[in-house]
Amino acid sequence: MRSLVVIALVLAIASVALQGAAAAGECGRVSADRMAFRLAPCISSADDPESTPSSSCCSAVHTIGQSPSCLCAVMLSGTARAAGIKPEVAMTIPKRCNISDRPVGYKCGEYTLP
Repeated sequence: MRSLVVIALVLAIASVALQGAAAAGECGRVSADRMAFRLAPCISSADDPESTPSSSCCSAVHTIGQSPSCLCAVMLSGTARAAGIKPEVAMTIPKRCNISDRPVGYKCGEYTLP
């Protein structure tokens, strides 16, 4: 099942890449859907709020989280939804990673980053 999700994620990324967004968005020149691929190590942590995210997941979240609007866009992206990511759980990953400079209180759609 997990490999099917990864395949779906790769296919979604490929289709977005073929569309080629030229305009800058929340994540600069990279679309939030393409940036979501970088959070692949976080798939299990985005499903289970009790799990401890891996170091590679925390590293990716920390890097993307340098721009709270990008992190938000990625967590709410179509690619994340297609991979079965639960936004209400994904929003807790920066806190579970103990990222000290996380955007606490940042409003992300209907969610607020803890």
